[in-house]
Amino acid sequence: MVDWLTSDGLTDYDTALREMEARAAAIREGRASEAVWLVEHPPLYTAGTSARPEDLTDPDRFPVYDAGRGGQYTYHGPGQRVGYVMLDVAKRGKDVRRFVSDLEDWIIATLAEFNVKGERREERVGVWVVRPDQAPYPDGTPREDKIAALGIRLRRWVSFHGISINVEPELSHFDGIVPCGIKEHGVTSLVDLGLPVTMADVDVALKRKFHKVFA
Repeated sequence: MVDWLTSDGLTDYDTALREMEARAAAIREGRASEAVWLVEHPPLYTAGTSARPEDLTDPDRFPVYDAGRGGQYTYHGPGQRVGYVMLDVAKRGKDVRRFVSDLEDWIIATLAEFNVKGERREERVGVWVVRPDQAPYPDGTPREDKIAALGIRLRRWVSFHGISINVEPELSHFDGIVPCGIKEHGVTSLVDLGLPVTMADVDVALKRKFHKVFA
């Protein structure tokens, strides 16, 4: 059984870290069920273990947190659905690469509920959408924007941190960082793509598709 938890309003990031670590420890010790926790945060930047100082281009804009997860800098804020996954990866084969791929599949399947084609890129982290409605790059290749991010941490094979999907965040807030270290591409959201999608709609899709991906 996986518990689904949803927090109303904006969740303080330090609180989220404490709650995730406590739940992950309880799962490891057999005192709690696995959980997916859906939250929104106030505007902030987080630094993963591979974050480069030069990618924090506006350090005074929002609070910056050392997240301890994999990856580089990312933004969290209102209008973005963050899904923290506290799952037992050991019982899923102890295959970290497969687990990350499953998280990507979950995001892609969720976006497909809204007729959005999310795609992987081998050289880039996250989930991307092609933008035929935008001018192509100077070399003629279609523009691509990032719509979702992921970054996890494992402790004794229990995961925490997770995914984020841009529903309707203020996209200019991403300007204070180089998102995930990638300068050549932009960011988008479901609403930016012209879709009148609510957070509740995304939550329903996340729950429906989770059980199609994770045993």
